[in-house]
Amino acid sequence: MNEEYDVIVLGTGLTECILSGIMSVNGKKVLHMDRNSYYGGDSASITPLEDFYKRFNIPGTPPESMGKGRDWNVDLVPKFLMANGQLVKMLLFTEVTRYLDFKVIEGSFVYKGGKIYKVPSTETEALASSLMGLFEKRRFRKFLVYVANFDANDPKTLEGVDPHKSTMRDVYKKFDLGQDVIDFTGHALALYRTDDYLDQPCLESINRIKLYSESLARYGKSPYLYPLYGLGELPQGFARLSAIYGGTYMLNKPIEEIVMENGKVVGVKSEGEVARCKQLICDPSYVSDRVTKAGQVIRVICIMSHPIKNTSDANSCQIIIPQNQVNRKSDIYVCMISYAHNVAAQGKYIAIVSTTVETNDPEKEIKPALDLLEPVEQKFVSISDQFAPTDLGTESQIFISRAYDATTHFETTCDDIKDIYKRMMGTEFDFEEMKRKKSDIFGDTEQ
Repeated sequence: MNEEYDVIVLGTGLTECILSGIMSVNGKKVLHMDRNSYYGGDSASITPLEDFYKRFNIPGTPPESMGKGRDWNVDLVPKFLMANGQLVKMLLFTEVTRYLDFKVIEGSFVYKGGKIYKVPSTETEALASSLMGLFEKRRFRKFLVYVANFDANDPKTLEGVDPHKSTMRDVYKKFDLGQDVIDFTGHALALYRTDDYLDQPCLESINRIKLYSESLARYGKSPYLYPLYGLGELPQGFARLSAIYGGTYMLNKPIEEIVMENGKVVGVKSEGEVARCKQLICDPSYVSDRVTKAGQVIRVICIMSHPIKNTSDANSCQIIIPQNQVNRKSDIYVCMISYAHNVAAQGKYIAIVSTTVETNDPEKEIKPALDLLEPVEQKFVSISDQFAPTDLGTESQIFISRAYDATTHFETTCDDIKDIYKRMMGTEFDFEEMKRKKSDIFGDTEQ
């Protein structure tokens, strides 16, 4: 270990593994360490179920009704992949897709007045949806057609809207859309967590709705994908990529000290040895003095023996509860997967409820979501602090990832990866940089 590396990475969360993969493909010498005995950090999938019970300090062993412990891979953080989103692009460019299998999530639903409805996102669905009255449907359909044709560089498609000045509120007004439609468009299609976006320029919102529609168009049932055997497969896939390009991995490595000289990182000390480096990437847990608390997220993992009511017995789905529906500032999310994804024993379902904490009684905040899931056999509650870096790494060359937020997709994680890449390399992130070089001859021969 007493060697010189270009980059040392601490923690094997998804952000860290993707960055170590990119750095390795780009010819950097990478050492990747984690204090845990498993891959994934906060984005791990825990198996067997016995370990999951221990992690949440639940006494005793799982009851026999839970089936074989080894049949479970329970995610700590609930997320899906947008089919046309940035993470799928990263997986395709690096060919990490060859280590993973995906299933399409069967449906996306939105909560209104205590009931759940399928999210209409195509013209046909919009016209059939019971979320809106007849005239509202026509206006919403016009809005969807407008969004599909919208091109910021082609004035003919803008119909008088300035993508950089007109707000999203103005666009909704232009199509005379009512509050309920605005709620599900902003929260279930554009996937915003709060209503702050309404008074910002409309370009980002329109692009987000486009991403949703394009993702949906790829596979049909919903815009979301999920990897078999759980999200923990994702960091492992990118770790494997890094290893093929000469990256060195060490689990179970306690980190004793980050060695600094003149305010700049020069190495990491573990078990009495120092590995030297020019740059360091890590998650917030390794540098508590360089991050600040930016709120909390509550996640409740529920094990059930039935699908969620009113979802046509889907074996996987997402439900979004827009904040206006439950008098909150942030949305509540439900992600459900099941034995069909090799993450639970036969006949079992896992639903994970998550939201940004707003009061001193977070469990009460998510009650509307838990009510949709009854009866629940076992629930596991976690409240995690959200940390953001106070040090951007310009001087110290320490680059710190952000904690996983309450959103149910990886777009914000990918934005963080691109931002760290730009700060480290001094150039804009380019997906082309991730492509495997054609002349690889080592590794992967067993595939």
